[in-house]
Amino acid sequence: MAVYVSRVCSSFSLPASNPVPPALFVLLFLSLLPPCSLAFFNSTKAVTPHEIFILFGVYGNVQRVKILFNKKDTALIQMSTPQQAQTAQNYLNKVVFFGKELHITLSRHSQVSLPRDGQEDAGLTKDFSQSPLHRFRNPGSHNYQNIYAPSPCVHLSNIPESITEEFLRESFEQVGGAIVGFRWIPLKGEETDLKKDRRMALIQLGSTEHAVQALVAMHNFQLVDKRYLKVSFAKSQSL
Repeated sequence: MAVYVSRVCSSFSLPASNPVPPALFVLLFLSLLPPCSLAFFNSTKAVTPHEIFILFGVYGNVQRVKILFNKKDTALIQMSTPQQAQTAQNYLNKVVFFGKELHITLSRHSQVSLPRDGQEDAGLTKDFSQSPLHRFRNPGSHNYQNIYAPSPCVHLSNIPESITEEFLRESFEQVGGAIVGFRWIPLKGEETDLKKDRRMALIQLGSTEHAVQALVAMHNFQLVDKRYLKVSFAKSQSL
């Protein structure tokens, strides 16, 4: 399943007389407001394949990402299944990503091609098929029941007991701006040592756009040795 990201200044639609079969891919267009210059945050931040991988990985297993060499506001993203591509379209269409709005439609591309040997690419094409960061590797994973739309609130998990609220607030402020609210999620049942070392929390950012930036920056952030923060969009939109 592939997702195609393009920097354009107008929306895109396929002819009604030639509809796209539902099993095909998701074509993402980043619609730029004047001036037309996507893939930048504060005029200097270039969007990378890894950041696209993290965002779309919330809704499926991203296999490959390709930012077009001659049109760097355009990227093709290959998902594992048509259903995951459709889910990405449903949840991410018109979401603001590093200052620009995403517009998503279906693509006829069946897969993302890797660069040929010797072909100039500048790191714009990445294969993530073997990434350990896939959220949906295991059939029946609880992650399938915890897919929510982007909102100002993000859910944090896999937090060691040694990590403080102050540390998390400061870390998220650096990448997502001011923190509106923070709340630890109470442990259920007996408070075993294992449970206390796998804590969860909710953080509310100032906007959905800031929450998207924070998720992309902080998911898989190393907290302590061999312990990495897990970040997803929360069911609640406010605390």
